Amino acid sequence: MSTTNASPVFIPAEGDLDFGGVITSEWVKLRSVRSTWWAYAILLTVAVGVGAQVSSSLGFEGMPGVPTQDAIQDLAVYAVTVSTDFGALIVGVLGVIVIAGEYGTGMIQSTVTAVPRRVPILFAKALVVAAATFVVSSVALAMTVPVSVMLLAGNGVVVRIDDPQYWIVLLGGVGYLVLVALIAFSIGALLRSTAGGSGATLGLLLVAPLAMSFLPTWAANIAVLLPSVAGDVLMSYPTDQSWVDLAAPTAGSDWITEPWQAGLVLIAWVVVLFTAAAVLLKQRDA
Repeated sequence: MSTTNASPVFIPAEGDLDFGGVITSEWVKLRSVRSTWWAYAILLTVAVGVGAQVSSSLGFEGMPGVPTQDAIQDLAVYAVTVSTDFGALIVGVLGVIVIAGEYGTGMIQSTVTAVPRRVPILFAKALVVAAATFVVSSVALAMTVPVSVMLLAGNGVVVRIDDPQYWIVLLGGVGYLVLVALIAFSIGALLRSTAGGSGATLGLLLVAPLAMSFLPTWAANIAVLLPSVAGDVLMSYPTDQSWVDLAAPTAGSDWITEPWQAGLVLIAWVVVLFTAAAVLLKQRDA
């Protein structure tokens, strides 16, 4: 067969697509997938809906002692962030789909052909997922806070919205969702399977903390290293008297008690898993 009229084969040279182009490409991919819109829509709906429902039913009536303003602020934080654990599952599954879905459809072949160096692909995907999750989570926070404050006021709970610590803790909830999305993304890149990555992510967020609860008390110091438990510490309002303590005192970890410490734990998860994913991406076939 003559090859005179054969179509030329395009072989991209390394560096043909700069990092800005890779980010643009990954952004187009993310917003072109229907699951992205569904996941973030559910995240918004659950955050506002659950936040409103819980806020309408919370109060200090019947609890022993006189609540301090710190306890009130602590309750207000809980009312806004109560849906965060469920939101973490949503962004976790989405984070896996973003990378593992390409392996399932075979699109990863085209992606690594366009960007032979590969690692920029991982960074661009992670950046796009993190940015989108941050924006949607921030919007959910902005929508939930005024509704929650109004409903709590109706129950006699006056929240100080000029309290900077209140907003810092709520932003910690946003950061938690972003970091969970990156952890799940890294797991998806390691396992290259949507089902396997989603199962591993849900196991890490749900099953592992439950299993730890059956261990001796000292295990609490180990359990706090889990993302979901560290997330609870990250979203804790700093006070000597929380609204939970008024009803039933609870025990926590003895060595990771500050939100910044919990934040470092979550960042460590991201760094370790993402680094492993980047190394394996370069070593394995696409």
